[in-house]
Amino acid sequence: MIDISSIRALNRPERIAITEHARLRLIERGITVEDIIQCIASGEIIAQYEDDKPFPSCLILGQTVNNKYVHAVVSHDSEFIYLITAYFPDTRIWENDYKTRRERSK
Repeated sequence: MIDISSIRALNRPERIAITEHARLRLIERGITVEDIIQCIASGEIIAQYEDDKPFPSCLILGQTVNNKYVHAVVSHDSEFIYLITAYFPDTRIWENDYKTRRERSK
């Protein structure tokens, strides 16, 4: 299991590796690296994806520098945080706490 303190220990710009996919999504969604750093600093892990490869990942709920709620999916090793994606939670998918997925209608 990933512990938020192990991610926070690496939480600075030069330690965040951003995939091309994630970079494009950040631009598209208006999310900055500073927002990701703030999300990790202020956030909590709300889901663990232990089977992800090459490293387990987790979903963090935190806030941007402008105090907007944001989700970031990250993994890490001893040197880097790997940003997989980040997005503003959609209330059609997430409950008002932004931690709980809404039940899908059948």
